[in-house]
Amino acid sequence: MTSMAHDAAPGGAPSSTGFRSTTTVGLALAVVSALSFSLSGPLAASLFATGWSPGAVVLVRVATGALVVLPFGIAALRGDWTPVRRSWRIVVAYGALGVAGAQFCYFAAIQHMQVGPALLIEYTAPAAVVGWFWVRHGQRPGGLTLLGVGLAAAGLVLVLDLSGAAPSPVGVAWSLGAMVGAATYFVINARADTGLPPLTLAAGGLTVGTVLLGTLGAVGLLPLTVAAEPATLGGATVPVGVVLGALGLVTAGLAYVSGIAAGRRLGARRASFVGLLEVVSAVVLAWLLLGELPAPVQLLGGLLVLGGVVAVQQGEAATARRAVPVAVTPVA
Repeated sequence: MTSMAHDAAPGGAPSSTGFRSTTTVGLALAVVSALSFSLSGPLAASLFATGWSPGAVVLVRVATGALVVLPFGIAALRGDWTPVRRSWRIVVAYGALGVAGAQFCYFAAIQHMQVGPALLIEYTAPAAVVGWFWVRHGQRPGGLTLLGVGLAAAGLVLVLDLSGAAPSPVGVAWSLGAMVGAATYFVINARADTGLPPLTLAAGGLTVGTVLLGTLGAVGLLPLTVAAEPATLGGATVPVGVVLGALGLVTAGLAYVSGIAAGRRLGARRASFVGLLEVVSAVVLAWLLLGELPAPVQLLGGLLVLGGVVAVQQGEAATARRAVPVAVTPVA
């Protein structure tokens, strides 16, 4: 994998007003991305119950997202394919690890454990991102950021270890694989030095993921089992086509495009911690759609995760503000 760039926002010297505007838009996009991603677990689990294999669900989800985003990704290049030729290795890494790898490992994990704990293991990725920039680029996190890491970690432990459900070792192993993919996703999302528009990176990653998963399925290394039976969500019977459409359009197309756009504005560290909202949302959706009722200690863990997100947001914002030069009006 290629060396990742520093966790910095693009541009030269933005004004404080421009910085606040960019941050606000970035936070909104990150929330949209997290909420969109959080729907994937419950939707996929409903398909597993009817006989779908994880590989088939991931392939349909990624392929649908690629079909939707690809025309817009090509149009965003405006006829200039230079960024794609220059950064093709990044696109391949994004598709193989951040798209196909993360999704397949996560869907494999929730066949052995509940949606909430699986996501919580995967979303130790923000701590891995902080560690990456600290070790690789010497970007030591500030006090508030470290406090946020601690709060989020405590929340993850509460939901995972004290929920009353014994995690499967196989499920934990798959979730750790998903964590590596998620960390790659956040780091590459934040790279503004590639010249790749967010739509193009999303389209390229989804296309690479589709080709990779399709190839593995064609040679028999990835079981592809499908079923025509309708799914059950929230006690209601839902046609399989509706579930697949939501997986492709919302949890792939919308989720990846908004996530990349958020990463460009917030940087990898902050975007990854806002992405922890996916965990909280997924637990709630699993409760509403699958009947996986969270225990009180899980709800407490969710609050700690939210507190960690807020602390990291404030810590990273303070660091960024110190880096933004204040415009001085010359005295006549």
